[in-house]
Amino acid sequence: MRGRDPLLGQLLDRRYRIDAPIARGGMSMVYRCLDVRLDRPVAVKVMDPKFAADPQFLSRFEFEARAVARLKHPGLVAVYDQGLDDELAFLVMELVEGGTLRELLRERGPMPPHAARSVAEPVLDALAVAHAAGLVHRDIKPENVLISDAGEVKIADFGLVRAVAASHTTSSSVILGTAAYLSPEQVASGTADARSDVYAMGVMLFEMLTGRTPFTGDSSLAIAYQRIEHDVPPPSRFIAGVPAEFDDLVLGATRNDPSQRFPTAGAMAAELRAAATSLELPAYRVPAPRRSAEHASAQQRPAPTAQTARAPAAAPTVAVTAVAAPAAAPTTQHRTAQHPAGPNPTKVVTGLMARPAAPQPVTPPPRPPAPEPHRQPDFSAHRRRSRRTTLVWLLIVLVLALLVGIGGWWMGSGRYTAIPPIDGLDKNGAVTAIQNAGLATTIRGQYSDDAPVDAVLGTDPPEGSQVDPDSTVAVLVSLGRPAVPELAPGTDVDQARERLRSASLQPMDGGEIFSVDAPLGTVAALDPAPGTTVSVGSPVKVVR
Repeated sequence: MRGRDPLLGQLLDRRYRIDAPIARGGMSMVYRCLDVRLDRPVAVKVMDPKFAADPQFLSRFEFEARAVARLKHPGLVAVYDQGLDDELAFLVMELVEGGTLRELLRERGPMPPHAARSVAEPVLDALAVAHAAGLVHRDIKPENVLISDAGEVKIADFGLVRAVAASHTTSSSVILGTAAYLSPEQVASGTADARSDVYAMGVMLFEMLTGRTPFTGDSSLAIAYQRIEHDVPPPSRFIAGVPAEFDDLVLGATRNDPSQRFPTAGAMAAELRAAATSLELPAYRVPAPRRSAEHASAQQRPAPTAQTARAPAAAPTVAVTAVAAPAAAPTTQHRTAQHPAGPNPTKVVTGLMARPAAPQPVTPPPRPPAPEPHRQPDFSAHRRRSRRTTLVWLLIVLVLALLVGIGGWWMGSGRYTAIPPIDGLDKNGAVTAIQNAGLATTIRGQYSDDAPVDAVLGTDPPEGSQVDPDSTVAVLVSLGRPAVPELAPGTDVDQARERLRSASLQPMDGGEIFSVDAPLGTVAALDPAPGTTVSVGSPVKVVR
């Protein structure tokens, strides 16, 4: 059993109280904290203690934090502060209450195009702002894309990889970044520019559409080096129904040669918007994952206390006042009357400074004569009429506001229907639940390595989405693991590849052999053989 984190309850830099862990990475830990000075929740990334003794890292860490803090965009996680407390370098950021894209993909699986667009577009817009300021992220991945409970999409961790790269604690042979999303130039030479972020965005868009990354391997290094030799395949090879426009987006972002990619995140965002317009994709609010680490950390927050831990207070202010006292009295100090005071009350100290003359009695000034009363005109009837007029106008305004509110609700969310939750239901139960919400349904099979046949995987659009009452909602049902389809010798190669993609398999060129059953250029065999059960996305060689 893992012991209690020793940092919990500690006060970083005499300001940030560490309340609960949110996420652990290879080089850092992210905590939910309370800024006791401003009384607001924040996220604090605490780096591995080994970095605190590295001046190169600390210098780059501070520089990158300042650069990112200057950026202003709703799609960027705001940076509030950075510092060093004993052996801990830390970065203070906006707390996004929700979860990560990784957690959402884990909960719901592949996204339909309209949902993928609603994630990718704000991330690309935020990257465009950073790229214009000369900053490169270098580690775009679903773990660094945050989705708030309000549907906001933000990118986090700008500049962290560059700071670590500057560290003497990092070997020059280490490839920095996450293997599945690295660009070929990052793998080959470690260099990165805006087009490297574009490549990672293409890979992430591929994953949103298919539920998997384009390359697999036995190790991170093997995965990283595959992209040097192979292009990212179009997502439609793995998931039927992906539009050609999204295939083009992925391919345009992930060319091996950087000069052939979209030159900037802004250019890719413009192409994404054009595709969305062409496909008439609906606006969509991305849901936050239900079971996220951030939500779990919120349950661990300590209850508020009367006094929050903080740094020692400064010395109280002292005001010295000379007052008169009887001639024979010794030097004394008198306290003022006891009144409630704040944490740093001002102390008033009184004492004998000199022997003054006896005080003279003070005669109060004479009270001025009271003015003679005079008659006031009778305004009562006018007031009653004014009150009635005011009430009438107030009633009219309230009625108009109510009508406008009802109309706005109907034109906004009121005319839409929410897809009901279907967690735990079987196929028939899911169909019934959706039909009871007034929506039409259809059943759509989807291959799955984990779910048994006929298990409900979700809906398209996802549950909780607001849709037009005339919409048809697809209930996604598991087909189990795919099997290599039966293809007779002599089948057209393009037709065979399409059959394999429809089965969520990846066709690959298997070369040529001599066959008495298959004319030249047609399918002679498949490897693995037809009927073999394999995993989703498995490669199948088409032998001609």
